[in-house]
Amino acid sequence: MTDVVDPATRSRMMSGIKGKNTSPEVMIRKALHARGFRFRLYVKTLPGKPDLILPKYKTVILVHGCFWHGHNCRYFKVPKTRTAFWLDKIAHNRARDEREYLALKALGWRVLVVWECAVRAARRDAGFQLVEFIAGWLRGEDEEAQISERGVEGL
Repeated sequence: MTDVVDPATRSRMMSGIKGKNTSPEVMIRKALHARGFRFRLYVKTLPGKPDLILPKYKTVILVHGCFWHGHNCRYFKVPKTRTAFWLDKIAHNRARDEREYLALKALGWRVLVVWECAVRAARRDAGFQLVEFIAGWLRGEDEEAQISERGVEGL
């Protein structure tokens, strides 16, 4: 199957996809800041330049897009065009995520992964207490966790 748009249009569309300051990241940052949490962003000296770093809690928060990181949820669908390319790209992203996660753990950091589907669920359903989950986890002692639309899970 071929692409439905010409290469120039596809290039323009792909170049518009942000890697920093995405809307899920900004939503989480604003909510945590309003609750008194202070953090740094994209520290270059840490593996993978994590999205949020909370030194007081020795914690990093990684906000992952479900498509780009191959999350097993309803928002991840393998594209019908250039399928082999996308499967390879997502596999490489997952391998890089794993390397960076292990490097952060080896340095003694607690790691929380927040999936895009959790942010979407929080926006859609006021009963989905995403920021409360995150705040509770930060104040707790668990070394690692991930939050998806299914709730808080271990890694």
